[in-house]
Amino acid sequence: MTTASPSTSETLIHSENPSVQAFMTDLIKKTPHETEFHQAVREVAESIFPFIDANPVYKTAKIFEQLVVPDRTILFRVCWADDKGQIQINQGYRVQFSNAIGPYKGGLRFHPSVSLGTFKFLGFEQIFKNSLTTLPMGAGKGGSDFDPKGKSDVEVMRFCQSFMRELSRHIGANIDVPAGDIGVGAREIGYLFGQYKQMANEFTGVLTGKGIAYGGSLIRPEATGYGCVYFVEEMLKRNGDSVKGKTCIVSGSGNVAQYTVEKILALGGKAVTVSDSTGYVYDPAGIDHDKLDFIKELKNVKRGRIEEYATRYGCQFFANERPWSVKADIAFPSATQNELDEQDAATLIKNGCIAVGEGANMPSTLEAIEVFRHHKILFGPGKAANAGGVAISGLEMAQNSMRFHWSREEVEAKLKDIMARIHAQCVAYGQDATGHVDYVTGANVAGFKKVADAMLSYGII
Repeated sequence: MTTASPSTSETLIHSENPSVQAFMTDLIKKTPHETEFHQAVREVAESIFPFIDANPVYKTAKIFEQLVVPDRTILFRVCWADDKGQIQINQGYRVQFSNAIGPYKGGLRFHPSVSLGTFKFLGFEQIFKNSLTTLPMGAGKGGSDFDPKGKSDVEVMRFCQSFMRELSRHIGANIDVPAGDIGVGAREIGYLFGQYKQMANEFTGVLTGKGIAYGGSLIRPEATGYGCVYFVEEMLKRNGDSVKGKTCIVSGSGNVAQYTVEKILALGGKAVTVSDSTGYVYDPAGIDHDKLDFIKELKNVKRGRIEEYATRYGCQFFANERPWSVKADIAFPSATQNELDEQDAATLIKNGCIAVGEGANMPSTLEAIEVFRHHKILFGPGKAANAGGVAISGLEMAQNSMRFHWSREEVEAKLKDIMARIHAQCVAYGQDATGHVDYVTGANVAGFKKVADAMLSYGII
């Protein structure tokens, strides 16, 4: 599936706010070639600078200038042997952005496309996302250019063990608590945790997303997708509407997309698309529970291609395309960054889309976001809409500390409540005099204020 191009440096620098323009010019000069990071900063800066101007204490302390520089950036070599006995070498990363309100917290991504800029963008976004959950979690992100696809279980195990031998020097239950992300699922978390436990000689909640048998939380796999749909339901509910009866298009077919479809079904909606890197399928009859079970088996166990769904159920497969041209009421971009561009956004609006919930991290380009905001449709930015995953990770940390497990019903009730509280924060800081809510501004300002107030309390450090 093709992805949209990230914004250019010229687009990222240009702003109607001279302070934003000057800031971005300086940032790009200092951190060249990190376009995704620049894009994430620019999106936040447009909302935050007016708030900082109205609250000079943050400007005097240069809080935003501090936040865009990670506390530390860790780069390391990962050597491992493949099944043929050949030595392979990968690059490992951990970017610890901010621990102002809690231990560094954020996922590990294993994918050949990653770079330092990828992890800086993800870690920066994580600052605001984790703050919005209301849980005491800082922000970090990391991973490697290792590709788990096509590797045997033993090769993945060898890589994970080698990766953890270095990462273990920099993490801990009260220091930095990684989780999974793209390419890092239950298998990888198990290998990583096992290696850490062996080296540290202690059983501690140093990773989240663990299996239930060894300290994981119920509904953690479902949390990001469920939470995104709950957030969209909150936006709709505020406008006297609901997901029930709505046609939804979903991108991706991994963890987030699968459980987005599942919760859409539970709330009475109909999902008609899923996708992967090869293209998307369009099933106008809707993806029911049996079809969803097929997708889970296909992607989680067989690691097959989504085209097999079209073959099995007799629907259309569109090779190397994104699903945004399909007519729908709600869109859930749930695959990867910059998968939805300005033209896609215009097409969604033209086709009657009334709401967008970002299940992935930064799936919409800056230009696409501006289209959504200009038309005043309900737009849930990823730092708010997809915060359910890290929220349940925070609850997993709490359960590990207590040596206790909540039931599935208790955890999901807490997730639903957290998403409602995130929505309330967005409304509190994003509502204008007419009652319209700009969820981008609301999420950015609410997430910033909590972290900024903590940083002010510490003085200059």
